[in-house]
This record gives sequence, structure tokens and C-alpha cells, in this order.
Amino acid sequence: MPELDPVRLFKCLADETRLLVTLLIQREGELCVCEMTHALEESQPKVSRHLAQLRECGLLQDRRDGQWVYYRLADSMPAWSQAILHAAERGESARLGRLQKRLQGMGNRPERRAALC
Repeated sequence: MPELDPVRLFKCLADETRLLVTLLIQREGELCVCEMTHALEESQPKVSRHLAQLRECGLLQDRRDGQWVYYRLADSMPAWSQAILHAAERGESARLGRLQKRLQGMGNRPERRAALC
């Protein structure tokens, strides 16, 4: 995984979709692609493309569970980058709340897998 530096971090987060995906994952801990497409009301290819960019820049890591891929913040994120994400989360608090409300409408994770993933 590449080392995260400030320029790389800000380039990755300069896109609104990548910023929201990252902050939503930060709030939720871990999400699968279908959860993010549902919350953001975006297409799976678009969300997957942004997730790949975030993984490549060192912000996210993934894990497979059967056919599903779950994303979480990278374990290796330096403290300074975590502080930046927490500040951004405070700034986007209202919008993130709306996205989380959409996620809550999906029910519990096993039901989401059966219905959407």
C-alpha cells in the first residue's frame, strides 16, 4: 500500500463522491459497495471506480466475504490524516446524517446481502 502524504490525501478527497464515501465509511466502520451505491444513489461502476482510487492512494483497504467486498479505512493511516478526516466529517455532518438514514432504511446486513448485493 502506498505511503499517504498530504498532497495525495487532498487529491483523493478533492472529488465529492470520494470524500463522501470515505467519510461514510469512517462513520460506519465498514461498508460493502451495494451499501454505498444505495446511500449515495450512484451507480455501482461509479462507486467502484472511486473506491479503487481511494484504495490505490492508501486511504481504504478491502476484504472479501464470498462475492462481496467490504471497505474500511486503512489501518496504516497516520494520525494527521485521521485528524483531517474527523474535521471533514464535522463539516459534512448534516449530509452524512442523511446518508446514514438511507442506510438504516436498508435493514440489517444479512437482509441487505440478499436484497441488494
